[in-house]
Amino acid sequence: MLSRTLPERHNGAMSASRRRFRRHVTALAATAALALAGCSDDSGNGGGGADGADGADEAAAATPTPSTTVEVPEDVELTEPGTQLEFGDTATLAHEVGKEGGVLDIRVDSAIRGALEDFAGFELDDPYKKRGNYYYVRVTVKNVGDEPFGDVPVPLWGISGTNTLLQAVQFTSAFTKCPTEPLPADFKPGDKFKTCLVYLSPNRGSLEGLSYRPTEDYVPIEWRGEVTKPQEKKGKSGKKGKGRGQ
Repeated sequence: MLSRTLPERHNGAMSASRRRFRRHVTALAATAALALAGCSDDSGNGGGGADGADGADEAAAATPTPSTTVEVPEDVELTEPGTQLEFGDTATLAHEVGKEGGVLDIRVDSAIRGALEDFAGFELDDPYKKRGNYYYVRVTVKNVGDEPFGDVPVPLWGISGTNTLLQAVQFTSAFTKCPTEPLPADFKPGDKFKTCLVYLSPNRGSLEGLSYRPTEDYVPIEWRGEVTKPQEKKGKSGKKGKGRGQ
């Protein structure tokens, strides 16, 4: 079974004013990431996860105008860091990964709480995976730059009810309830892409929104909205059953 630990972040904030946008000064601490592999598919891969590691908070200075080497078309206006959005709104970002980058429109379309039963066939031996709530977030991305840019994950963190940043779950086999894919390798200007991201909020926690925060000193852009609950299944008699699903 595969297990690894990745850094966690907290999403503390205090408000300041600049133009019409609200900014946040954030603090950072420790988070947990999770990888899941199917245990009943033909690949025979094992599954695993990672527990969170506690760490000391450290202050992060806000960057009023983050520097970027990405070439932004003249007719494209980037979304200000610190902007607060609702589900259905689009943010335009100059996103960099290593020495490459692109200009992306990212829209958080919807979020729904999943159920543990959705993961039948996946290895959930780690108690961390069983004690959390899973959330499925639908996202649309468009390349609005002048160059191809892809083969990278959609750069969004979940925000838990304890104001902790949650990294999207990584799958090593297909998860049909919420198929998660990176941007296509050949993501050309004008191309549009839809995907679904899975987040695990520990200790039956909630999902309060999504955050774009590529670096520690970047004032995050956030989306908030209604997170819907899964519909309860009905039994043959018409009464609601115990099982849950979408």
